[in-house]
Amino acid sequence: MLNHAFNTQRNARPIRNLRWWIAGLLFASTVINYIDRQTLAVLSPYLKDIYHWTNSDYANLLIGFRITYTLGQSFCGRFMDRVGTRRGLTLSVLFYSIVSISTSLARGFYSFGTFRFLLGAGESANWPGATKAVSEWFPKQERAFATAFFDSGSSIGGAVAPFLILPIYFRWGWRAVFVIPGLLGLIWLLIWRKVYYPPEVHPRLSSAERDRILADAANATDELPASDNSWMELLKFPQTWGAIIARTFTDPVWFFIVEWFPIYLRGKGISSKSELIVFWIPFIAADLGNLTGGAISGYLIKRGWSLSVARKAVVVFGACGMLLLIPTIATVNLWTIIVLFALATFCYGTFTTIANVLPSDLFKSNAVASVSGMGGTGAGFGTIIAFKLIGYFSDANKSMATHSFDSIIIVAGLVPFVGMILVLLLVRNTSATEKGIVQQI
Repeated sequence: MLNHAFNTQRNARPIRNLRWWIAGLLFASTVINYIDRQTLAVLSPYLKDIYHWTNSDYANLLIGFRITYTLGQSFCGRFMDRVGTRRGLTLSVLFYSIVSISTSLARGFYSFGTFRFLLGAGESANWPGATKAVSEWFPKQERAFATAFFDSGSSIGGAVAPFLILPIYFRWGWRAVFVIPGLLGLIWLLIWRKVYYPPEVHPRLSSAERDRILADAANATDELPASDNSWMELLKFPQTWGAIIARTFTDPVWFFIVEWFPIYLRGKGISSKSELIVFWIPFIAADLGNLTGGAISGYLIKRGWSLSVARKAVVVFGACGMLLLIPTIATVNLWTIIVLFALATFCYGTFTTIANVLPSDLFKSNAVASVSGMGGTGAGFGTIIAFKLIGYFSDANKSMATHSFDSIIIVAGLVPFVGMILVLLLVRNTSATEKGIVQQI
């Protein structure tokens, strides 16, 4: 198929800066992915009333999604490394788009749970696949910004979701809402199949850009043999654990904000009208944090900083900034809460950019998606545990009124700081680096 594409388009004019068009496709996929998963979160206050769900019921629906999303990332990472980015993302987007559309047929808690369970399996391939695509299409000094660019789609998707979802809900009901992201996914898939090929054979890539993209690969040592690329082999390296912990200690905090924010604001006594006005602000802040973290890291490398120091400086900044969640326990003022959440999610965005780029910094192309997937699995298990505890404690603390989420917020601020310390200790050059098994950082 790749040869056919090359033969049919070889006389076509090269597309300038094609790698950034590829990054744009990955960004669009992430936006759709997040609109899809945010549908339930935005509708949660209304569906809870319609179906009489408790916070624990809602937590269990989220956990159903997280179980398959968690396990799926490791399996999809291995799958991407085996079948390639183009085919792997094609199959995953097709699957979860069909599941999203089918969710409109749900009739209650158990059918919602089934569809969310399946959706998690399909969506789990997005980050391993996108991370692998970045490692294939970008030199190392651009990878952090390219990763930040596609990852910022999660913030944009979360920010626009209420403005897309709620008007449809109020006009046509909740069933119509679940059809929209599925249709968007199918449209994206048609463009993806037309545009994406590996840089080595892409018929619309200029020779100059191809040489720039492949320069790192030419200077690197050979890829890991298949026998040394298994999960068990990769888990022997502290660098792998550093990459896993970077996501495991940050993503659960983000998913708390993404999927519990409407309920959290309602618990603070804030009306749904005010909630719609400010809901998008932390998501845009996280988006700016993504881009800022990627840009600063790339700038520091160009200024002569080592890759390790440039990445870790951003990690320290991000973890320290996420402590700003904690002061929100002292206020019920909407704008104070929003400003503190926005600052914290901005800092989260800087941290998560580095967390997502670490697999491509540390490992060769045929292991990048596997390590990225393991990081996603770690983050997923952390999120499942967090959601179960959030559901339990928020229900148990209802008598505390506007303070029912206080203990949850304190933990959410502290956990990334602990993750920062572990990343600083684990992500380093070791004997495996000297042997060329893990890349130098």
